[in-house]
Amino acid sequence: MAEEVISGSGSSGREGEINIRVGLTSRDSLDSRWVFPGEDDSEIEDNGDGDDDLPHRAAVDSEDEDNQEHRLIRTEPRVDSFDVEALEVHGAHRSDYEDLGIARRIIHAFQTLGVVFGDVGTSPLYTFSVMFSKAPIKGDEDVIGALSLVLYTLLLVPLVKYVLIVLWANDDGEGGTFALYSLICRHAKVSLLPNQLPSDTRISNFILKLPSPELERSLKIKERLEASLTLKKLLLVLVLAGTSMVIADGVVTPAMSVMSAVGGLKVGVAAIEQDEVVMISVTFLVILFSVQKFGTSQVGLAVGPALFIWFCSLAGIGIYNLIKYDASVLRAFNPVHIYLYFKRNSVNAWYALGGCLLCATGSEAMFADLCYFSVRSIQLTFVFLVLPCLLLGYLGQAAYLTGNLNGAEKHPFFLSVPSGIFWPVLLIANIAALIASRAMTTATFSCIKQSSNLGCFPRLKIIHTSKRFMGQIYIPAINWFLLVGCLVLVCSMSSINEIGNAYGIAELGVMMMTTILVTIVMLLIWRLNIIIVLSFVVFFLGLELTFFSSVLWSVTDGSWVILVFAVIMFVIMYIWNYGSKLKYETEVERKLPMDLMREIGCNLGTIRAPGIGLLYNELAKGVPAIFGHFITTLPAIHSMVIFVCIKYVPVPVVPQNERFFFRRVCPKSYHLFRCIARYGYKDVRKENHQAFEQLLIESLEKFIRREAQQRQLESDGDEDADSEEDTSFSRVLVDPNGSVYSLGVPLLAEFRGSSNSISEASISEEVNPNSPSSPSISDAEHSLERELSFIRQAKESGVVYLLGHGDIRARKDSWFIKKLVINYLYAFLRKNCRRGIANLSVPHSHLIQVGMTYMV
Repeated sequence: MAEEVISGSGSSGREGEINIRVGLTSRDSLDSRWVFPGEDDSEIEDNGDGDDDLPHRAAVDSEDEDNQEHRLIRTEPRVDSFDVEALEVHGAHRSDYEDLGIARRIIHAFQTLGVVFGDVGTSPLYTFSVMFSKAPIKGDEDVIGALSLVLYTLLLVPLVKYVLIVLWANDDGEGGTFALYSLICRHAKVSLLPNQLPSDTRISNFILKLPSPELERSLKIKERLEASLTLKKLLLVLVLAGTSMVIADGVVTPAMSVMSAVGGLKVGVAAIEQDEVVMISVTFLVILFSVQKFGTSQVGLAVGPALFIWFCSLAGIGIYNLIKYDASVLRAFNPVHIYLYFKRNSVNAWYALGGCLLCATGSEAMFADLCYFSVRSIQLTFVFLVLPCLLLGYLGQAAYLTGNLNGAEKHPFFLSVPSGIFWPVLLIANIAALIASRAMTTATFSCIKQSSNLGCFPRLKIIHTSKRFMGQIYIPAINWFLLVGCLVLVCSMSSINEIGNAYGIAELGVMMMTTILVTIVMLLIWRLNIIIVLSFVVFFLGLELTFFSSVLWSVTDGSWVILVFAVIMFVIMYIWNYGSKLKYETEVERKLPMDLMREIGCNLGTIRAPGIGLLYNELAKGVPAIFGHFITTLPAIHSMVIFVCIKYVPVPVVPQNERFFFRRVCPKSYHLFRCIARYGYKDVRKENHQAFEQLLIESLEKFIRREAQQRQLESDGDEDADSEEDTSFSRVLVDPNGSVYSLGVPLLAEFRGSSNSISEASISEEVNPNSPSSPSISDAEHSLERELSFIRQAKESGVVYLLGHGDIRARKDSWFIKKLVINYLYAFLRKNCRRGIANLSVPHSHLIQVGMTYMV
């Protein structure tokens, strides 16, 4: 049911919750609960942190002065407050992969080859060539040592860290840096992002755990994070830095993969020069980004067979070289050869670490692309297909190198391919490289979407390419932006070694941020033993810092370009977050107080002209300040005003009869309503305005009828309760499916000044609202008909769209940096981003726009 109720002040919502649980013993803390509406409907604009503020919040924005009663309502399990109403929409399920059959699971596992594993699958093309360019081969033992280093890097980073650990730290199927941040913010009040509700960060309070040292430590960490503004800012900076590295990785991955694959032409055709390789690479990149718009499912199925052939080729060539040249390279599984490799080569071996890391590139893409596929499908595909093929591929190259030391280190993979199948393998390698580029591009799309939803990236047009899986998206602006970045990188850095070093910087930056955030998840949410947590962070962060020191040493060879690019993306995200936070906080602070609305009266201090005004604003709660600007600027205001907030919910299509979510603002005589218009991501939002208006009015009438029905039932319940000997107060409940129930739970004594005993909760049979038992029913019916008639008359007078645009400017006495950031940089981003009402089809003849500038 799309109805929201705010009641008057009362005692603590926690006490009410305890009383209800006594009666409904079958429910636990994670199930639906009967609570007082003040607890879950706390207003966005209130900054109170504790439950002591709940009575005040509930009284701030009451529906009606005549409705100052304490009612109990049913709530869903604690989830994102802005998506609670989305759960009532038919088909709103995030666990899209849980109900798939075996055949569909096999298909999804096959698709992961083309979407997730392309990046890590093409690493054999360039890993050894970059390593040996920094540490030249002096003998067979160097080959064995380098191979051992690659094998254990491949086993430790992609397999142990990501596949077995990090993939489980997902946020309801979403992976990536911002998914980790979102997960942490829901369990501790550490968010600095705008548009957050207190209930968004109280989930862990309702998870019942037995007392343990891990729980005590988790609560201490939670309190420390919530109390320190410095730690909150540091956490946000780490998240933004990691995301900027992911975007930078989305630029360098296609450049590296395509250049290394096309470079194989120099082995097959001696006359090919590097300039020709660059030109062919540019052509392939343009084709790659041009087909990105066709979606993940379609492209995944199309390229899945190609990747399957590629991995089989790696394994086959590896086995062939092991048999033909030297199977003794299997000694590399003994980690002692790593020690001997560093002992022989010392500094050069340390330089080679940057190239060794390239075998693990694509690990972060597995996590970031998690929204496209399930955890199980990624794990199974990696363990049983991808990893064995990669191991055989590296073993085969090492076996070939032991018998061909002279000059083979420049293109070890293509030189190790048997001459009879060289050209087919070259073709499939180039196809695999193009697919690998898609892997990081799709991961970049996912991270951009998450950061935009959390207010850390300018709004962009997002196209959902699958009606079944909402995580499969395409962002045109980012797609072409990445293409331009790739072309610049390929044309400016013609050497694979330079691009490889830049690749390592971007990949390691993301890996280290992920390690830190997963460590916080382990402590705060998973509540693992401290020894396990310390082992994870010390081992993997130490390993990544060692790799990072190697790639930073070579930053002057041109790979600094990728660092500059990442810094630029970080600055953009930080400025957008800072400006959005200031704007939203200012709009919340400037909201019109309900006391002022009551003082100016139902005429709002002006003339109420016949008609309906739809005031669009980004605030989902409260009376926006822009409304005060309207009533003071315009000579008259409409007899009925509806505050409309456009909300996108995580379902493909919202049924028309569930489009709108209403509540009443101020007493009935004001004729002010709030409406959340809900759209699915596949809905066509260019709807005819007349059909939109008709549907909105019909939904409003249903809301008013349901509201009148509920009040009448409450009145009947109070009369029945007064006739009982114990004078317990019966309460009315409305289920999301529309059924109305009676709850026989008395409110606490301080609610109404009585000292009634606590009785057990019981659910009665469904109440028949059409059985009148009081003479006042006729008056209620007349009141209902009068209001419905008023709405119809206002509709006949016409509907006008009132669009309020709020901007911010720095005060004159502000620091120069703040003026630069707010007045120029943030203003530029806001001017060129996608406005929240861009998808509305509003007729200009029915449109009034008013702008308002806030000085911050």
